[in-house]
Amino acid sequence: MADFEPLFNGKDLTGWSVIPRSYGSIWPGGPDVLDVAPDFPSDYAEQAELHPAAWTVEDGAIVGRQEPLGSGYGGYLISDEKFGDFELTLELNPDWPADTGVMLRRRPDSWHGLQVLVDHRHSGSIGGFFGNGLGSFHAVPFAITARLDSTGKPIGLREDDPATSAEPFSPDKEKMLEYAAPIEEFLATWRWQDWNSLRIRCVGERPRVTTWINDVRIAEVDLATLQAPNYDADTVAEFLGPSGHIALEVHDNDPLLGTDRWAPDAACRWRNIRLKRL
Repeated sequence: MADFEPLFNGKDLTGWSVIPRSYGSIWPGGPDVLDVAPDFPSDYAEQAELHPAAWTVEDGAIVGRQEPLGSGYGGYLISDEKFGDFELTLELNPDWPADTGVMLRRRPDSWHGLQVLVDHRHSGSIGGFFGNGLGSFHAVPFAITARLDSTGKPIGLREDDPATSAEPFSPDKEKMLEYAAPIEEFLATWRWQDWNSLRIRCVGERPRVTTWINDVRIAEVDLATLQAPNYDADTVAEFLGPSGHIALEVHDNDPLLGTDRWAPDAACRWRNIRLKRL
């Protein structure tokens, strides 16, 4: 792949740092998540600091797990370097359920940044976007859940059912996107319990970000024109700056979904992480 440089050497975590999962303001200058979400433990921040997730290299892949398994606390693996405009390619293989993602333009000192979602869990979405600390907008093209066999074992993905959804999909979420793939195109390309490729293109000081799964375009968002509650393009652009870190996520078991968000023994795997500067 011409002009792409590896961000992971396949052997160790050189170029990356482990940091705990943290929360902060819902938008720049807004209230703190933990102040308005009383269901979190009162000592959440202290416990999260003690349990920053375990990141290992196994068979040429980065593997993220909660530490210890089932602790309920997550964390991030964050790039030491900052990046501005780029195209990023990688392969991923998440367990079910495992709520993870790739953060772009992330600040090193807080949870703020744009997340490309890999919410491989009930009522999740893959390839859409969440504004971590940018107004918490949820700009997604569809919602997924597991297809079950006769014994109740997950065997694949299907469209989420609004009647049983934990986080219902709405047209307002799709309207935030410049492009939204039909769920049928995503389901036709996603490989269950196998490696899938994710490509992300991020361009601009108020970036336009596009995602592809296995070369199928999934979603596109424009942070210059996005309309969402508590989101202000100028404020966010100044707050994040024209470049930021890339981070991989192990989610916590928050009060909304608990172990339906991340199973006690779940892991997500990442490999062949490459970036081209634009």
